[in-house]
Amino acid sequence: MKRRDFFKNTTLATAGAALLPTLGFGHSMDKKAGKTAKNIIFLVSDGMSTGTLNMANLLLHRKEGRKSRWVSLYEENKAVRALMDTASANSLVTDSGAASSAWGGGVRVNNGSINVNPDGSSNKPILQKFKAAGKAVGCVTTVPITHATPAGFCIATKSRDDQEGIARQYLTLKFDVMMGGGTEFFTSNKRKDKADLFREYSQQGYSVVRTRKEMMATSPSVGTPILGVFHDNALPYTLDRAQDKHLQETMPTLAEMTSQAIKHLKNNKKGFVLQVEAGKVDWAAHANDIGGLLYDQIAFDDAIGVALDFAEKDKETLVIITTDHGNANPGLYSNEKADENFDKIQKFKHTNDWILTGISRDSSLKQLIERVEAAQSIAITSDEAQILLKHIRALDETGIYNPKKLPFSQLAQIQYNYTSVGWGSIHHSADYVELAMVGPGSELLKPFVKNVELHKIMLQACGVVS
Repeated sequence: MKRRDFFKNTTLATAGAALLPTLGFGHSMDKKAGKTAKNIIFLVSDGMSTGTLNMANLLLHRKEGRKSRWVSLYEENKAVRALMDTASANSLVTDSGAASSAWGGGVRVNNGSINVNPDGSSNKPILQKFKAAGKAVGCVTTVPITHATPAGFCIATKSRDDQEGIARQYLTLKFDVMMGGGTEFFTSNKRKDKADLFREYSQQGYSVVRTRKEMMATSPSVGTPILGVFHDNALPYTLDRAQDKHLQETMPTLAEMTSQAIKHLKNNKKGFVLQVEAGKVDWAAHANDIGGLLYDQIAFDDAIGVALDFAEKDKETLVIITTDHGNANPGLYSNEKADENFDKIQKFKHTNDWILTGISRDSSLKQLIERVEAAQSIAITSDEAQILLKHIRALDETGIYNPKKLPFSQLAQIQYNYTSVGWGSIHHSADYVELAMVGPGSELLKPFVKNVELHKIMLQACGVVS
C-alpha cells in the first residue's frame, strides 16, 4: 500500500470509528437507559465455544436459508455485546459449577463447588434473593435439573457432584418452575437413601410432571410450583429425538420448556427470573460430537426465539444470552472440499453418541460401517472402522461425560476427513466468551466483563438490593 493511501484509509477508519457510538454498534437499538427490568430470562448454552455459535449459524443458513437468532441480534444491531472472562477462583479454566456460582453468588469459587468459598462460608444464590424480593423464579435445562449450572443459581454445596443432596435442597426452596432431566436423583429405587422425592415434592404442594404431555397440560397457577423431570440423566440429543416418535411425544424440547415456564412465571405481579440452559451442548463438546453439538445449539437458539418473542411484547424483560465457558474449540477448517464436507452435516440423522452406544465388542466391521452410514450418510473405510472397534474392545477412554469409555475422540478424528470439522481437545477452555443483552438493564453491560459482574448487573437491572 502506498504511504498516502495508508494515511487516507487510516483517516477514513478513524472517522468511521467515531461514528460507531452514533450508529449504535454494540448497543441495543431500543434500550431505555435507567428503566427497571421486571423480568430476566438468562439463557446459557453450556460449553459453547465461539466456533459452535459460528457453525450453528452457518448450518442454519445453508440448510434453511436463515440466520440464527443470536447472530441476527448482532447483524441487526439489537443487542449489547460483550466478551466475558470465565475464570474460577482457582483456575483460568472454570468448570460449570464455579462458572454458574460466579453469576449466582457473585463470588468466584473453586472448581467443583457451588457457591461455597474455600474457607467453607457460602454465598446466597441469586434466585433466593429474587424469590425473597417477591419474584417468581425457576430453571429449565436439558441435563439433570440438579446439575451444576441450574444449581449455581439456586443453592450452595461443597460438591457439585452431590446431586441427590441438591434435589433435596430444592424441595424446601419451593422455586416456581424446575424442569429437566435427572430422574435418578428423585426416585426411591435409585437414590442412596431410598427416599421418594417425587412423593415428597407432591406432598409439599408441587405439581410433578414426568412427560411432555403432562407438562403441556399444566395450567399456570400462581403459588403452585412445578417440578418436571423427564428422563434419567440428561434429555436425549435433539438430533436423536428428531428420529424417534416416542421421544418426540414424551420428551419436551428446550423451547417448549422455556415457553411453559414463562407462561407459569409471568403471572406473578412482581415479575420473574428464569434460567434456561442448553446443557447438552457442553456434553457434545466433551464428546467431540458435531451432530449433537450443532443441533442442540440450534435447539437452544429456538429457546432464544421464545424468550425474545416474549420480551418484545412484554417490554419489561431483560434477556441475557451467553455461555459459562468454551469447550473443545471446534471449527470448520480450510481445504478444497470444506463447503461440501460441512454440508454433509445437514443430512445427519443421529449423533456420534447414538452410533457408539449401539456398537459392542462383538460388532463386526460391516455392522459399524453400516451404522455410521445410516446415521450420517458417511461411508467410512474398513481401516477407519477397525480403529474404532479396537478402542471399543479395549475401552481405553474415560471421563465424567463418557462413563462407558467409548472412542468419541477417535470417531471425531475420522469424521474430520468427511466434514472438515476439527477439535482442539475434549476439555473446557479459558476463552473469553460471547455475552449479549437485550432490553431494560442492557445499558449496564460494558464491552468486557468478568463473570461475577453479571450478579450485580442482574440485581441492579431489577432494582433489587442484595
